[in-house]
Amino acid sequence: MTTTRGPISQFIEKHYLHFNAAALVDAAKGYEAQLNNGAKMLVSLAGAMSTAELGKSFAEMIRQDKVQIISCTGANLEEDIMNLVAHSHYKRVPNYRDLTPKEEWDLLEKGLNRVTDTCIPEEEAFRRLQKHIYDIWKEADDKGERYLPHEYMYKMLLSGVLEEYYEIDIKDSWMYAAAEKNLPIVCPGWEDSTMGNIFASYVLKGELKASTMKSGIEYMTFLADWYTDNSEKGIGFFQIGGGIAGDFPICVVPMLYQDMERTDTPFWSYFCQISDSTTSYGSYSGAVPNEKITWGKLDIDTPKFIVESDATIVAPLIFAYLLGW
Repeated sequence: MTTTRGPISQFIEKHYLHFNAAALVDAAKGYEAQLNNGAKMLVSLAGAMSTAELGKSFAEMIRQDKVQIISCTGANLEEDIMNLVAHSHYKRVPNYRDLTPKEEWDLLEKGLNRVTDTCIPEEEAFRRLQKHIYDIWKEADDKGERYLPHEYMYKMLLSGVLEEYYEIDIKDSWMYAAAEKNLPIVCPGWEDSTMGNIFASYVLKGELKASTMKSGIEYMTFLADWYTDNSEKGIGFFQIGGGIAGDFPICVVPMLYQDMERTDTPFWSYFCQISDSTTSYGSYSGAVPNEKITWGKLDIDTPKFIVESDATIVAPLIFAYLLGW
């Protein structure tokens, strides 16, 4: 299937011809080839890509079936929804590099938690969600039901309880787009997110049972089943940033192959990582893709790409190319 190229895509094809720019184009074309061949794609979101407003392009990727499963941090899971309900209360700090410890403390006292140049408003973002997500957690707890972290988020979004707070166009929320499709998500290490911390506080207070929230092991076993059921024509791996969002899901292949002894398990059929991590001793996020061959994650012939640049710049451009913008 040939995508009609809009002005952004035409600019990329004309000017992005060498070095990291060329790697960006190669990775985008490789991604497109995977989809055209019937393969599926996992996209992993590290860092604070939701607060970087990746939803403006990523939501459309989801709607157009250009991503079939997502792995993300708990921060990305919740921060997309926070941006949806509290956008006007965010504060940008362009001179963040010059802030003194006292100025950082002042932001804390104002309830503004800083992510690089953007402050998330605690009252309007965290507490606004807390009220409604607690009701959903509590209902499941009372019924003895258990769900994965993202499933509770989907329930909250689809229930409509947040609609009164919407401050951006709903089409720019990737979580809402994912909820509408009930898109599979794995969210490893969810406990270190704000909502994870809040859930833990209710467990400590005796108001919720820890077992009401399904665990990371259950995410891994779900992913193992999903990979097995969907890998007939290949599954690609598009990694935005480093960290657990990428480390967790990529391991499902060697786990199935080595630990489950399912030696017919196919390797990931495509791999791309956008990273500015320095390739150095012991740096997994900075490891070149070939290292993953030795761990049984990628094959010798797997198309491999690494774009050594800022993911907040590169990812929207690749998505724009794939969407024909």
